[in-house]
Amino acid sequence: MAIAPATETVTFASDGTQLGGYLARPDGAGPFPGVVVIHEIFGLNDDIRSVARRFADVGYVALAVDLFAGGNRAVCMARVVGGGFVNPLENRGVRGLKAALTALAGRPEVDETRLGAIGFCLGGGFAIAWACADDRLKAIAPYYGTNPRPFDAVARLCPVVGSYPGKDFTTRAGKKLDIALDGYDIPHDIKVYPEARHSFFNSQSSRYDAAAAEDSWTRVRAFFDERVRGQRRF
Repeated sequence: MAIAPATETVTFASDGTQLGGYLARPDGAGPFPGVVVIHEIFGLNDDIRSVARRFADVGYVALAVDLFAGGNRAVCMARVVGGGFVNPLENRGVRGLKAALTALAGRPEVDETRLGAIGFCLGGGFAIAWACADDRLKAIAPYYGTNPRPFDAVARLCPVVGSYPGKDFTTRAGKKLDIALDGYDIPHDIKVYPEARHSFFNSQSSRYDAAAAEDSWTRVRAFFDERVRGQRRF
């Protein structure tokens, strides 16, 4: 019988305040690869926690960060969203994600050379922007995320495995990113699911698409196993 991942609530400092998160880790001492999980606009909820546990089940230490922690949720949301896309490489959200990665990488069971991130909608956009300015990330997996401004920042991206719905405002962003990464010769796997809609990976959403969700998860696992897990330095 498989052993359920150990989970705990963690806190870490960012911008003079405390952010929180949900940590899931495999059984054993490691060192394991690590992944930061970035929530949608709904915040850190049970669906995002389940993503962290799915990564732990396959051998990653996963930290699902709560970017809205440390204050009134509506105010935090306004600060994160309002400051998230004007200067994508240096804003409150990206600084919080950098702090989360530092906290994750500093854990004794985590290999600091094997780190990645996955994000959904708001979190997908932040994953892309963040990866343009943090070379610790070996791969990212944005789901239905927007592109950063200025767009040419993506020339500095790490490898990307991106999943986009065919019936969504982010579809064009995914296609544009795919073309750009071809031009910059950055390893990537961008796929659009023609019949899927926004939040198709969220099993608690009415827009959940089981086929698209499972196919995208298979792609993410394979990509991360090659680009994140496979980067271990002996």
